[in-house]
Amino acid sequence: MKTYTLEEITSEFIGKKGTPERDEFDAEVRESVRAYELGEVLRAERERMNMTQKELGEKAGIGESTVSKIEHGHSLSLKNLFGIARALDLQGSFLDMGRLGRVALM
Repeated sequence: MKTYTLEEITSEFIGKKGTPERDEFDAEVRESVRAYELGEVLRAERERMNMTQKELGEKAGIGESTVSKIEHGHSLSLKNLFGIARALDLQGSFLDMGRLGRVALM
């Protein structure tokens, strides 16, 4: 049985590196990974403060399900991010995102 690398499969079905389709796909993947990593940081901060998703949602003015989606890298908007930052008392501080650097939270 022949095996294929991820690069071979991606090149075959999405396009070779450097093509517009592949560049768009790679950008979407990077964006999704960043959103997931940010969600992980927010989840860790919420847990550090011993808050449930429901409690955070109430303080941030969003639903518990939205908090869950954000922590999983979905439904992230600036409005929600700043609401969560305020609820976690992160204003004027930074989120350390490891290799991605630091994100300022006004």
